Amino acid sequence: MLATFLTHYEFRKGIISSGVLFIYWFLLSLLGVVPFRSNIMHMQNAEQDVVEMFHMVVFYVSYGLAFLQLLLSLFSDVAARPEFRRSDRERQPLLGRYTPVGGGDLRKVCPEITAPFWLRTLFLWITNMLVRGYRRELTFDDLWDLKPEDKCDEVVTRFENEWKKELERTKWKMVKRNTVLNGMRSMHVDNDEMTEDSPLMKPARPTKTPTGKKTRQPSIWRAIIRTFGGYFAIGGVFKLCYDLITLISPQILNLLITFIGSKDPLAWRGYVYVAAMFLVACTRTIFVQNHWHVSLVIGMRLRTAVVGVIYRKALRLSTSARRETSVGEIVNLMSVDAQKLQDAPSFLHLIWSAPLTIALCMYFLWQQLGPSVLAGLLLMLLMIPVNGVIAQKTRKLQVTQMKCKDGRIKLMNELLNGIKVLKLYAWEEPFRDRILEMRKKELQVLQTAAYMGAGSAISWFMAPYLVALGSFSVYVLSSPENVLDANKAFVSLSLFNIMNFPMSILPATLAYSVQAAVSIGRINKFLRSEELDENSVSHDQYTREAVKVNKGIFSWNRSEKPSLTNINLKVPEGSLVAVVGQVGSGKSSLISALLGEMELMDGQVNVRGSVAYVPQQAWIQNATVKQNILFSKDFRESRYRKVIDACALGPDLEILPGGDETEIGEKGINVSGGQKQRVSLARAVYQDCQVYLLDDPLSAVDAHVGRHIFDQVVGPNGLLKKKTRLLVTNSVAYLQQMDTIVVLKNGEISEMGTFRELLSHKAAFAEFILTYLNDPNVSSELDPDSLQEIQRHLSGLSDATLSDTSEQMSDHTGGSGTETVRQPRRRRQKRNSAGKTSSVEVEKPPKKTSLTTLNNQRLTEDERAMSGNVKWSVFSCYLRACGYVFWPGIVVWCLLFIASQTTTNIWLSMWSNDKPGPNGTVDSSLRDLRLGVYGGLGVLQAIATLGQAFAIAIGCVRASRVLHARLLHRMLRAPMSFFDTTPIGRIVNRFSKDVDTLDINIPMTIRIWISTSASVVATMIVISYSTPIFLSVVLPLGLLYYFVQRFYICSSRQLKRIDSIRRSPIYAHFGETVTGTSSIRAYGQQGRFIDHSDFLVDENQKAYYLSIVCSRWLAVSLDFIASCIVLFAGLFAVLERDTISAGLAGLSVSYALQVTGSLNMMVKMTSDMETYIVAVERINEYTELEEEAPKTIEGTRPSPDWPLHGRVRFCDYATQYRSGLPLVLRDLNCQINANEKVGIVGRTGAGKSSMTLALFRIIEATAGSIVIDDQVIGQIGLHDLRSRLTIIPQDPVLFTGPLRMNLDPFDRYTDEEVWRSLEHAHLKDYVMSLPSGLQHDCAEGGENLSVGQRQLVCLARALLRKSKILVLDEATAAVDLETDDLIQATIRTEFADSTVITIAHRLNTIMDYDRVLVLDNGTIKELDTPEALLKDKDSIFYGMAKDTGLV
Repeated sequence: MLATFLTHYEFRKGIISSGVLFIYWFLLSLLGVVPFRSNIMHMQNAEQDVVEMFHMVVFYVSYGLAFLQLLLSLFSDVAARPEFRRSDRERQPLLGRYTPVGGGDLRKVCPEITAPFWLRTLFLWITNMLVRGYRRELTFDDLWDLKPEDKCDEVVTRFENEWKKELERTKWKMVKRNTVLNGMRSMHVDNDEMTEDSPLMKPARPTKTPTGKKTRQPSIWRAIIRTFGGYFAIGGVFKLCYDLITLISPQILNLLITFIGSKDPLAWRGYVYVAAMFLVACTRTIFVQNHWHVSLVIGMRLRTAVVGVIYRKALRLSTSARRETSVGEIVNLMSVDAQKLQDAPSFLHLIWSAPLTIALCMYFLWQQLGPSVLAGLLLMLLMIPVNGVIAQKTRKLQVTQMKCKDGRIKLMNELLNGIKVLKLYAWEEPFRDRILEMRKKELQVLQTAAYMGAGSAISWFMAPYLVALGSFSVYVLSSPENVLDANKAFVSLSLFNIMNFPMSILPATLAYSVQAAVSIGRINKFLRSEELDENSVSHDQYTREAVKVNKGIFSWNRSEKPSLTNINLKVPEGSLVAVVGQVGSGKSSLISALLGEMELMDGQVNVRGSVAYVPQQAWIQNATVKQNILFSKDFRESRYRKVIDACALGPDLEILPGGDETEIGEKGINVSGGQKQRVSLARAVYQDCQVYLLDDPLSAVDAHVGRHIFDQVVGPNGLLKKKTRLLVTNSVAYLQQMDTIVVLKNGEISEMGTFRELLSHKAAFAEFILTYLNDPNVSSELDPDSLQEIQRHLSGLSDATLSDTSEQMSDHTGGSGTETVRQPRRRRQKRNSAGKTSSVEVEKPPKKTSLTTLNNQRLTEDERAMSGNVKWSVFSCYLRACGYVFWPGIVVWCLLFIASQTTTNIWLSMWSNDKPGPNGTVDSSLRDLRLGVYGGLGVLQAIATLGQAFAIAIGCVRASRVLHARLLHRMLRAPMSFFDTTPIGRIVNRFSKDVDTLDINIPMTIRIWISTSASVVATMIVISYSTPIFLSVVLPLGLLYYFVQRFYICSSRQLKRIDSIRRSPIYAHFGETVTGTSSIRAYGQQGRFIDHSDFLVDENQKAYYLSIVCSRWLAVSLDFIASCIVLFAGLFAVLERDTISAGLAGLSVSYALQVTGSLNMMVKMTSDMETYIVAVERINEYTELEEEAPKTIEGTRPSPDWPLHGRVRFCDYATQYRSGLPLVLRDLNCQINANEKVGIVGRTGAGKSSMTLALFRIIEATAGSIVIDDQVIGQIGLHDLRSRLTIIPQDPVLFTGPLRMNLDPFDRYTDEEVWRSLEHAHLKDYVMSLPSGLQHDCAEGGENLSVGQRQLVCLARALLRKSKILVLDEATAAVDLETDDLIQATIRTEFADSTVITIAHRLNTIMDYDRVLVLDNGTIKELDTPEALLKDKDSIFYGMAKDTGLV
């Protein structure tokens, strides 16, 4: 009745296979075997009456039904799950397959969900996957989906809720607010309200209780326990059952030895004992493997939760917190620290299980040896403080190592982001040295930790032996009557062996616990970081103004001086507002303040309606053009086409091979700066928001494209004419059409009004206008009436006023060259100029377009997974990296260990067979000999173990150093095409996760594999010595072991590869997210990006979860084979009980019991080694990349003063980006004379940037040559070439570290020379105002400097190097007017004696040059002075000039 009720109840609850009922029917069937046989024998031997016959019939019927129920329970009832039920059963075939409701793909559903209980318990449901992997290489499409309870949606949500509760309990609030502000503001949400949309961390700081005690800090430990504690406890129950069942084996062994020693004639008793040992071994296998499975699944879910909350936290970080934590550090948290937490649960149960097992073993040992066991216990207790000290030291070393790793990954991430600049400047060596220095410190800590780990391992390894030696010594020495017979020796030895595992695994447990504790602390610190106050900007929909700021005071960091003060701004709905001002006046800061990206120190901010944001530096996703523009919004053909046309993207899409389906590479590498900015603008326009915040979007486009965009998008008649628009700009041409102009000065609004109102004030704005009226390019864009009106308004301003204004501008940027600013401009390189014949502005199309033609316009290919067995060359590479002395030493120590352990066991067997004398005692001299030799052999084992540990530590650390150095070297020597087509996250994954595997996992695996392999060999020798007949099953069992391992490794290895490959997109997506956090938050797209991150994590965990189950399948299979070894060892002992002694039988069976764990661990470590060696394979993959040309060529090194004159000659030059791609430059023949100023122009795709890349040999010649001062550059090393040329790139790149290092990484110049370069770059005053001066720390990417200041730093680099050849690739496209003037004036004066080559995207920048070179389709079409070319109205240059209004 109970079974019937339970069946119905579990069906209603959706349980498709009942574990309780299966166990019940199994036990009922198993226990019924004995009465079944007895009743049959009773029927044969005696006559039964009717009652007995009736009872037997009832028994057989009930037993048959029970057995039938057992057979039925082997199958699962999938109809119990609603999602697998037929929606209309009457219309379905009776035997039809169940499919998920909605037509889901059953092939992707994890079979575990529908597998019966016994298949889930034994992990046999994975067999189909293993068979598939054995027959062919697994691919990602072969993998099943995760179970719902393992997906991010479930796991992260639960953990996040518990973390919020933890924050509430501790009253920890993370958004800092002033108490005055809380009293003043009325438009905000109550801080105590917690909704689903509330921030993960709430406002304010920890407070004190009424008693004066500080509230405890929130800890994710407690959140982890509350989230995963219940499931973790189930694993604890399995572990407890395993520990208790394991202790049954020594008791059965005691009975078996007694049976053999007593020569009992009833052989069936021996067979029963052997069968019982076999069943106990099989039962404990089920419990221990399910324990490991639960622990590993907990680890997987823990990693999922941690990665999820870290990603979510990164989207909420305040600006000041982002400056304190680099992208590399957060990636480390997601990769290395999350991995440490994933590994920890597998060992945490040992913290309580090990003492319990040891205590129970000591109890049973007391029964064997009496009080003598206390001697062994005392020795064990003495080990605890020693290992406690080692664990404490190891924890400190772990913290230090993680800090070193953080610094290394942070710098590596920066290096990869700025790799092109490093190559152009030939700065690879100093940055390589910086990384290697960090790596050296990291490895020193790692080696120290390895030595301490070796000491800890030897102490715990010796513990069981010392306990045995101490107990046996006290036992035999305490009384002559205490004889060490076979029962006492081998039952005690069996118990000592059981103690050996928890005691030997304790070092690893402590290590993993320490690593987890360190990682918990690091993650805790990050999750407690300050968050943006989402209530700093309110969104009251009932206000009159679209944007309103009342008495706003804003700062990037509360500890710093406010960047914006006394901001009062009201923007009516639908108005067009311009924000203008000098460098550093706060224009971009005002936009950030309206977005809520700055700290609101005081005042109120309200923005009504949805917001679209276009940043000054365009943020582009690694996706197609279309996906970047749609940004998850539904596609509407008509609107999409309008946006494309309005943003002047039509001609660009015609050039791209895939049109708008062409993939834009990481950070938009295969489109120009202008194209990126227009895509960014198109994204904003397509979103159709109510408020548009445009941070200088016209800076990266030429004048006529800028005019087109302004008229068609931003202006009074553009697509956004009914929207509220705030436009940061300094373009005078657009200011007349503004409804309002806001003038910022020193972080305050100095003036505000219409164009005419501000002119009539004759204040700062009027001076700003007057400063630029002398530029013909500015005035040419103003109609005559407007120009006349402006001049009339400004007639009262004197030259002295203009002079003062210019001086203020120079001072504001930190410059000291006032006279330079006041000089008449000869050219403009900013918004009020033009230089393109088309709205398409592609700086790099030849190279990138060629790349995108591959694989259906995909620039970035999916990461390739290796297939098949890991090649021996990979193992060989690792062995060579360890050193040739390493492995012979390991072999010697291993042989010594095997010999000493084998001799110890045989010696103990001989000792136990010593017959006592007539008086019941043993000869004292023989006893002392036995004891002394036993102790000496143990010392030899200890020495061998210690030698192995130190050899492994030395060799593996050396391998880590060598392989990392090779990887770094090859990364720095890889060509630019590799970085253009490879996401940075993929490369960072090699330097973080794979290098961590190299540092931690492989050494530990090698150590365990060597020790367990040695134990297995020694054990097999002992068993074969005791019962030679055992050799008959060694070969079959060995072959079976080998087959199972090979069958498993095919799938396991490939799953590991897929797991590694699927990790890279997580980090790449995260890096992309952090870069565009402001845009993501502005558009309110956090949810979509979180969902995508969760999707990537789930995709990665698919492979990891299946690898977990595969490991359990392997362990169950191997445990069964190991149980067969116990069965055969016991069986042969019983069969030969008349010919072998009890001592040899005890030795054989006790070591058969021990070999189960050792064999499993050996095979597991073999498989793990082949799995972990994939990290070496992945590192090797990158160390075999194609290299650039040599850095130096000794036979053709140029003279130290080369180039002396600066002559450049192209001789029949042709080049292509890669073999098989079309030529981008062909038949170039020209000469640029010494000190000549030459501009290179051309239409889209003409090859302008290719000439620059060719000059620096970023791309190599396929024909012809380039000659500089009679030296063919193809015949000299890359370092010699690039270090003698100078380039000022379009995008200023700075690296973390002192400002001086960013200027002079080789430390070649004196401080005086550095200061002089800063003075000429107009940065001296600014740097002198910094507290640290030249040692001022630059933030990641130079974020603590403005864009203009960063560009001036690049100018200072060029001034410091002062080479004879200077190349400018639109170097001032991203800076304001004042900075543009400073740079141009400095170049004219400081590089008057140098050859200057300017890649001109705007013709006015080269109108005063000596000559102009016109490129078209990769060939030179024209080369003459600007004047001569303009006279020829049929010239290409004249046509370009005419298109831009210059003629």
